[in-house]
Amino acid sequence: MNPTNFARYLTDFFSVYLTAQKNVSKNTIYSYRDAFKLLFKYCQEVKGIAIERITIDLLTAGLIKDFLYWLEHERKCSISTRNQRLASIHSFFRYIQGEAPAGIHHFQKVISISTKKAGKKVVGHLSPDAMKLILEQPDKNSSKGRRDLTLLSVLYDTGARVQELIDIKVIDLALDPLPVISLTGKGNKMRRVPLMKNVVTLLQGYLSERDLNKQWKNQYPLFINNQHNKLTKEGVAYILGKYVKMASEKSQVVPKRVSPHVLRHSKAMHLLQAGVNLIYIRDFLGHVDLKTTEIYARTDTETKRKAIEKAYPDIITGQLPAWNKDKELLIWLSQLK
Repeated sequence: MNPTNFARYLTDFFSVYLTAQKNVSKNTIYSYRDAFKLLFKYCQEVKGIAIERITIDLLTAGLIKDFLYWLEHERKCSISTRNQRLASIHSFFRYIQGEAPAGIHHFQKVISISTKKAGKKVVGHLSPDAMKLILEQPDKNSSKGRRDLTLLSVLYDTGARVQELIDIKVIDLALDPLPVISLTGKGNKMRRVPLMKNVVTLLQGYLSERDLNKQWKNQYPLFINNQHNKLTKEGVAYILGKYVKMASEKSQVVPKRVSPHVLRHSKAMHLLQAGVNLIYIRDFLGHVDLKTTEIYARTDTETKRKAIEKAYPDIITGQLPAWNKDKELLIWLSQLK
C-alpha cells in the first residue's frame, strides 16, 4: 500500500520542518507527537479509520472538532490540554498550507477552529515553612538521602522546570568563583541562574561523593537513577512525593500532594514576597513575556496587602467611634429597608 499524502506531510513536518527549519525543542516535538498519537487513537477507535488510511481530506474541521470534544469529555482532559493539542494541529495545517496551496480553503477551516477559554487558576505554591519542612525529610546519613536533598534543593533554588533539572549535566555547573548553573529551557534557550551558598555546599559534597569532579565526566547527567540513567519526570515526581508525604504527616502546612512544578511556583512567590522586581523574576524563570510572570503578582494577595499598608499607613484612624452610643444613628440604620 502506498503512503498517503497525510503520512508524507506528517513525516516531513516532524523530520524537516520542526527540527531543521524551526529548530524547536525536543519537548515541543514530544508534545506535538503526543497530540497526533491521540488523533490516531481517536480515528482508529471512534471513527473506525485505520491509521494507514488517514488522508488530509479526511481530517476535516468537523472531525477535528469532534476529536477535541472527545479529548475533553471522554478522556477528561483539561481545557489547557485540549488547547495544547489543538495548537499542534494548527501548526501542522499552517505548514501544509505552503506545501499544498490547492487545499488552502480546507486547511484554513481547521486553522480557524478557536481555542477554548479556560478559567484562571490560582497559582499553587508552598509557604517557606512548608518548603523548609520538606527539605528536612531526606536522610542526610545515607547517600540516596543526600542525593535527594541536593536534587530537591536545586529544583527549588533555581526555579527550574522538571525537564530542565533532569537535563542538567555536570558541565552546566560553575561553582567558583561566582556560583551559577546553566539551564536549557523552552525553545532550547539557555539561561544562567545564580546559586545560593547552601546549595553550593550541597552540590560540592554531592559531586565529590559521586566522583563527578573528573574532567572526563563533564557530559554526565548531574542526577541519575538506580540504573545509572538520567532521571525521568516521573522519577523526580516520585522522589518529591515521598518526602511530601513524610512532611504532611508532621504538619498541616504541607499539602498531601505537591507536583515538582509547584516548587517552581513557590520559588517565584518567595522572590516576589522578598521584594524582588518582576523583571528579575521573569529572567530568573526564563519567561519570554512579562505577562506570564505577572500571574504571581496577581496571586500574592499578602504582598498586595503589605504594599497598601506601607503606602497608606495612618490615613484611616484606629480610633473608631462607639457606635452603640449614637442612638439617633442606630435608629436611622434600623429603619433602612
